[in-house]
Amino acid sequence: MRAVENDLRVSIIQADTRWHDAAGNQALYGALIRAAPKSDLIVLPETFLSGFSNAAVDQAQTMHEANVRWLCNLSNELDTVLCGSLLIQDQGRVFNRLIWAQPGLSPKFYDKRHLFRMAAEHERYGAGRERLIVELNGWRICPLVCYDLRFPVFSRNRFGSADQASRDYDVLIYVANWPAARRYAWQTLLRARAIENLSYCVGVNRVGVDGNGLSYSGDSVILDFQGHALLECGVQAQTVNVKLSLSDLQAFRARFPAYLDADNFELSQ
Repeated sequence: MRAVENDLRVSIIQADTRWHDAAGNQALYGALIRAAPKSDLIVLPETFLSGFSNAAVDQAQTMHEANVRWLCNLSNELDTVLCGSLLIQDQGRVFNRLIWAQPGLSPKFYDKRHLFRMAAEHERYGAGRERLIVELNGWRICPLVCYDLRFPVFSRNRFGSADQASRDYDVLIYVANWPAARRYAWQTLLRARAIENLSYCVGVNRVGVDGNGLSYSGDSVILDFQGHALLECGVQAQTVNVKLSLSDLQAFRARFPAYLDADNFELSQ
């Protein structure tokens, strides 16, 4: 397999999302996005226009309304991919939907499959079924949402043959509102997902205290394919940027092809 030389420039933004305030969050995140270093991809937290709230279900919009349109227009203006989740109304249900806004293209999306029952998310929102795999500059990317992190089978990087070109993805992304009380699980599981999937792993969380009184410690991170941190954020609002090397990833997979011994399986829907 010929190595692809393209680096992928990724920025992650962790901020104190305003509670149930879409206009305020558009102003907040819009300014942070515009101030970010030039990137191929900018990743935002889960439900970054509302906060993680069952009560915000009444604020959900369709894919054709102002929130998605704002994100797509910003992507086109800055010529960069924007990725984060919003509350979206579709066919009589509301979904915690990750939007992949890519310049010049219609937005792609992934509906959060694993709904956080400890906060009764499963009682108010619809569950997704299938993963989204997107291609960007020769990279394959799998973006998921928060609680999905706890389910390694769903996140599994499958290789269809001995050729690493048949992989599902090269970058695994989790956008989240992950409370500080469970930060050890967040930090540990992100590293596990990177190591077991021979993949870069990006985790983007929020900071601050939400309208339910839950505290968030940030801890956003970009990990390499061995679970080593390329950068780590603390508890403050922060925008950081890193270049990922696909040739380095391919070289490591060639030296340590653990995927050749992986178990084959099919996910039921």
